[in-house]
Amino acid sequence: MSVDTNTVKRIAGLARIAISDEDAARLAPELDNILGWIEQLGEVDTAGVEPTAAVVPNATRLRDDVINADPLTGGGIRDLLMANAPEAEHGFFTVPKVIE
Repeated sequence: MSVDTNTVKRIAGLARIAISDEDAARLAPELDNILGWIEQLGEVDTAGVEPTAAVVPNATRLRDDVINADPLTGGGIRDLLMANAPEAEHGFFTVPKVIE
């Protein structure tokens, strides 16, 4: 695919970016080169290569999902918190609807 100045202007318009004719003429060959590199990546044989999300092994560290019942560190005081709420329902704060 070849990128010309009209294509650059159309892309800029879709992105709502103001661009001059001089900038469009300067960007056209750069975008054309980028698309050429992407086409080269499409030619690489990736059969048998497992898809990855990262190049380094990552492990998500999870903590136990437990309710903290210690009132000194913030847990187990729902009733005290709800007593301060202007409106509460089923243990949750009630707020006015903002989206219709």
